[in-house]
Amino acid sequence: MVDLPRLPDDPSKLAREPLREQIRQVLVEGLLSGRWKPGERIVERRIATELKVSQAPVREALRELETLRLIETVPNKGARVRAFGVQDMAEIYPVRAGLELVAAQLAAPRLAEDASRLEHEVEALKRATARGDVSEQIRHSVEFHREVVRAADNSVLLHTWESLGVEVWTALSVRWLNMQLHAKAADHDQITRAFREGDPRVGQMLSDHVLNYVEAALQSHGGTG
Repeated sequence: MVDLPRLPDDPSKLAREPLREQIRQVLVEGLLSGRWKPGERIVERRIATELKVSQAPVREALRELETLRLIETVPNKGARVRAFGVQDMAEIYPVRAGLELVAAQLAAPRLAEDASRLEHEVEALKRATARGDVSEQIRHSVEFHREVVRAADNSVLLHTWESLGVEVWTALSVRWLNMQLHAKAADHDQITRAFREGDPRVGQMLSDHVLNYVEAALQSHGGTG
């Protein structure tokens, strides 16, 4: 069994980041590391004891993961990990692609003037790819997309995009479904260039780019969920 990492002892860290969020990250890491497999129970009281916290923030973190459809609550049995497959991606990624299409259209004028944040993520992604660092590839790939959504300057759009749990689903897709990161640094580079040049096709480019994740996963799993 993989031990859960301990919460940081630094009080300033607790002040900067809600306890619930820290616990959620610990639980997600447990999913990624294989501590809990699909169908397996996550015992709220046991987690609270291991992390030396009350059950309330653990319960809140579990509710967030239930909202993301990573776990499900079974009457009289508590929380357990959902069985996750390509079908989940087939439902989530088209929604994400639609949101990013709108984001790109709204963000295009701003990013034509200043695409430096996108360029920063592209360079970081290139370095992570060269090192073969999958965790950093995931982080910078997702942050690239987040920067586009932020540049749209629409709080409703950003909140809705964040609610999809893009980092979590991307990481789980890579680890559980062996999904390759279809969009490497070169693909992000091309999208950044399109923003800089004011290419009117950039929204569709970004949308297609997101949907390619699903296509790649379907192909690698024979089209089944």
